[in-house]
Amino acid sequence: MGCKKLLAACCLVFLFIFPVAAPAVVNETDLAVGFATSDAHKGVPSGWELDRKTGHVTLQLTKDGEGFCLNMVSEQSSFGIKRAVKLNIREYPYLNWTWKVSKLPPGGDVRKSETDDQAAQIYLAFPAVGFPAKLNTPVMGYIWDNEAPKEWTGRSPQFGGGKMRYVVLRNKIDKLGHWYAEKRNIYQDYQRLFRDHKGGEPTGLTQGISLYINSQHTRSTAECYIGDIFFSRQ
Repeated sequence: MGCKKLLAACCLVFLFIFPVAAPAVVNETDLAVGFATSDAHKGVPSGWELDRKTGHVTLQLTKDGEGFCLNMVSEQSSFGIKRAVKLNIREYPYLNWTWKVSKLPPGGDVRKSETDDQAAQIYLAFPAVGFPAKLNTPVMGYIWDNEAPKEWTGRSPQFGGGKMRYVVLRNKIDKLGHWYAEKRNIYQDYQRLFRDHKGGEPTGLTQGISLYINSQHTRSTAECYIGDIFFSRQ
């Protein structure tokens, strides 16, 4: 493997390696991992860490009704925010969130590496299943694509993304500028998407959660809003 390809592979998965210090522990009284206040530093919400891959970063917390949501704009760029979260998905198998997209990257299609752009992406990372951890960290992503059909599932087309699995929840058919509420059984999704790994049985713990946007492959612009995010028992 060439040095450039190896570096690209490590960078792709490194996005989902979370710091081990002071993770957010989610329990019965603290299920929310979203944005309860407007506290932010240069647009990055308190408790989250900025992860810039390429291009200019444009993000901010904005008021939405009684709460706050994250607004991200990508102009031929790729970036997101992440935080460590330790959560047993056997006890809290559901991930819930709200999101809307005001602009899709034209031609974005997760099935092709040259057009792998999405207006909104939510990822969950799980403990590594091998060594090195950077190349063996299972990552499950729920995305708002353009061209891929809803409920399409598959691996990342990017080099080094073999442990990453996608689920397309929304695409260009859905209404722009409209809030949608999502609820996924992440325990069942993990078993289904990673059934080729140790029988598809997760360790039970998440490693972290991250929110991303990108439009660098299609050299276009995209914009999204992500609101409430929380885990639940049912």
